Amino acid sequence: MSSFRLISIRQFFKDISRQKMRTLLTTVGIFWGTVSVVLLFSVGKGLQEMMVTNSKGLGDRISIVWPGVTAKAWNGMPQGRRIRYTESDVREIKENATETISAISVEYRSSAFNMKFGRSTASASISGVWPAFGDMRNILPQEGGRFLNQLDLEKKRRVVFLGDEIAEKLFGKTSEIVGKTININKVPYVVIGVMQKKTQNSAYAGRDKDKGFIPSTTFNSMMNRRYPSNFVFQAKEGVEMASAIDEVHRVLAPRYGYDPSDTKALSIWDTTKNGKFWVNFFVIFRSFLVVIGCFTLITGGIGVANIMHVVVQERTKEIGIKIALGAHKNMILMQFLAEGTLLIVLGGGLGFALSYSLVTFLPPFLLQTAGFDLAEFIGTPNIDTFGTMLTVTILGLTAIFAGYFPARKASNLQPVQAIKLF
Repeated sequence: MSSFRLISIRQFFKDISRQKMRTLLTTVGIFWGTVSVVLLFSVGKGLQEMMVTNSKGLGDRISIVWPGVTAKAWNGMPQGRRIRYTESDVREIKENATETISAISVEYRSSAFNMKFGRSTASASISGVWPAFGDMRNILPQEGGRFLNQLDLEKKRRVVFLGDEIAEKLFGKTSEIVGKTININKVPYVVIGVMQKKTQNSAYAGRDKDKGFIPSTTFNSMMNRRYPSNFVFQAKEGVEMASAIDEVHRVLAPRYGYDPSDTKALSIWDTTKNGKFWVNFFVIFRSFLVVIGCFTLITGGIGVANIMHVVVQERTKEIGIKIALGAHKNMILMQFLAEGTLLIVLGGGLGFALSYSLVTFLPPFLLQTAGFDLAEFIGTPNIDTFGTMLTVTILGLTAIFAGYFPARKASNLQPVQAIKLF
């Protein structure tokens, strides 16, 4: 048995040497198909992770609410009335919508602020908010700092939390910022924290990195605003955002005399819809990649089947002699299956090796030599387990079907018929 296997292996390599170009093209087809599929899935996974991360940069499970205009008449009141809520209305929502809303904060906002530290100056937007605002909006402090707390709010403290880029404009690339005093419109404020760097692809009044955040009570003592610019709330884990929005209308509608079903009375941006859109988008996108990958690898498999068919024709006499000498059909079958599989393993293995190398080393290489980070454009590509398993499965099935039919034809030949055909 061992001598038969050794002879079969030697015969296989002889066949390859006689069919160099055909073997090379077939192996290259499998190789390139593998590289294409693995890289497509890797880039797709990196892009998906980037979009999910970016969408959460604005906040997780939040809605932003602005004043609106009624679109329906209600209890004798005409449509077209402007609905403007106050801070006490937002407190009312906080107290009465505990079943659906986990956190809420007003936001007073103005861009008419000048910051100064030493000789450094910067113009920035300032938001007056409640302490819950930071966690809802994923505005997290760097080590050694903090966001606003309840005492800051109650005592109207002159403290400020800075976005990372506005902090760099004022202080440069130093980490010793917390505790320093800056002037905002010539009024001293103590810096209590600097925001961690985050990726944010959506905003409603500029990126958080360029803003400052102070207590809403302090903001009002400076600007004397009656109405908040907007308020932000976060739905509880497991609660549909639509239910939380209905609860907001249920609280405010009796106060301002509008139909609770009037969706125009308040202008609401439900950010969870963005997440649902990307989930659906990437389901379709990954399905598209699956189809492309299947056809790409099957094309390579057809090449393997063709070369195996040629091999069977060229070795018909050899097959007849082996059968006449007592070789079992299963031996003939397994020999040709093994030869087809080896071609696919060779091409697929090289394809995986190149794909892994590109995914691992290309992004850092581009950052160091070309000066740009690939992650900024398509995220960080990484080997996708699903894509890898799919590729392995398709390659395995391709190997079986590519070698099976020529092998079956060879194993079913009668010795006399095989020798005559030759």
